[in-house]
Amino acid sequence: MTRVLVVTSDPIGPKMAGPAIRSWNIALILSENHDVRLMTTSLLDAQDAPFDQYLIPPGRHRAFAKLERWAEVIVFQGHAMSMFKSLRASKKLLVADIYDPMHVEQLEQARDLPFDEYKQVVADRTELLNEQMLRADFLMCASDRQRLFYLGQLAALGRLNPLTYADEPDLKRLLTIVPFGLPSDAPVHQRQVLKGVVPGIGVDDKVIIWGGGLYSWFDPLTLIRAIGVLAARRGNVRLFFQGTKHPGIAEMPIVEESRALVRELGLEKHVFFNETWVPYDERQNYLMEADVGVSTHGFHLETTLAFRTRILDYLWTGLPMVVSKGDSFAQLIKREDLGIAVQPENVEALASALEKTLFNEKFAAAARENIVRIDQAFRWEKVLEPLVNYVNDPWPAPDRQLIARESVVRIRLVKHYGVKHNADRARHYLRAGGVRAVAGKVGERMRARSRSVAPAEQAPPADEASRAETDASVADQ
Repeated sequence: MTRVLVVTSDPIGPKMAGPAIRSWNIALILSENHDVRLMTTSLLDAQDAPFDQYLIPPGRHRAFAKLERWAEVIVFQGHAMSMFKSLRASKKLLVADIYDPMHVEQLEQARDLPFDEYKQVVADRTELLNEQMLRADFLMCASDRQRLFYLGQLAALGRLNPLTYADEPDLKRLLTIVPFGLPSDAPVHQRQVLKGVVPGIGVDDKVIIWGGGLYSWFDPLTLIRAIGVLAARRGNVRLFFQGTKHPGIAEMPIVEESRALVRELGLEKHVFFNETWVPYDERQNYLMEADVGVSTHGFHLETTLAFRTRILDYLWTGLPMVVSKGDSFAQLIKREDLGIAVQPENVEALASALEKTLFNEKFAAAARENIVRIDQAFRWEKVLEPLVNYVNDPWPAPDRQLIARESVVRIRLVKHYGVKHNADRARHYLRAGGVRAVAGKVGERMRARSRSVAPAEQAPPADEASRAETDASVADQ
């Protein structure tokens, strides 16, 4: 049995988004045969689970050091390595979950910032990933495309060397593919939430659902225009944006741009925005009342490397899909006849694809049958097999000592805590979402700090001794 610490920067609780959902399921699967602890750096509303849960905010180095000393393997994602000195210096076996190419994501997300700030944000994310990729013993990405991309980055960092090549010529013992997964249990519709419940959406209406959040790298505007075209022919079409308020991300300008376009086109009776974030355990209620799942984006690099986790929810609930071409899921949808993939930013093609999927019952039924045929390949217990195999018999990277001595790059460490970082983030949220976004983030930080004084109250450690040790270490900060 291996002692495993899983670290995420996303909020853990009933309303979880992609990174937290992934970390939660990693902890869940690994806890079947190992001693696992799950830690978040932001917000924690502890849930019933076969593993302990901790909240340790950025900069609480002594508190994190207790967990680092306990662990034999540490699985982390996001900004964790920049937040804790003991993780950066750890001699434990480190697994970097780099399924989110955040430097590429910021090229799109931060492009509206002043140029110097934009450049710095992208540079910070690049350095953050460089540090993780230099130090990790084992790395996980989400797709074949990502793996090829990251192999190039690893080569630039000196990780493609005689030692790692001798260990395994395809380097899968260094960098493997672990996609996002699906729950093992079939979805159960527990209560009516959309049809006949949301004012303006009738029980017989055809509902197109936009699962997940609404972010700047997506293209909801083309979709809204396509709804305008389709609604002129089919009056019972409804589009529902499932999430606009992400639990860990400030609302982006694209949300208000989308609302403004709906008003401009007079589509208030056809397009609806959910003003909250749907709890993780209730999302199937919305998805199972929908008729089509949709995801649209533009032409950019983020699309090429993206792994749209919302598509997996569509697979889980058997929803035929209409998506933009360009990412790996669009290829899957086209190859396996799970729906229709259309050229990005083509309003007429999108409207026609939605109409066919909504109103051609034979086509939709065939898509649903095909989804049932392939969705087993995406179950969490299946996709996490490479990580499970690693934790069952973990190994250090063969070039660990070589990298420590001969790194070809010098990493400029970027603190993701402290006064300067907080001021920088406040400016970012002010530009991205206005005063309300800043106020919301301040509130979250205050709640996190108050909760971090006694994490054992939210998720007790494994025994009384470790509880006392952890509480004392956090209270020291």
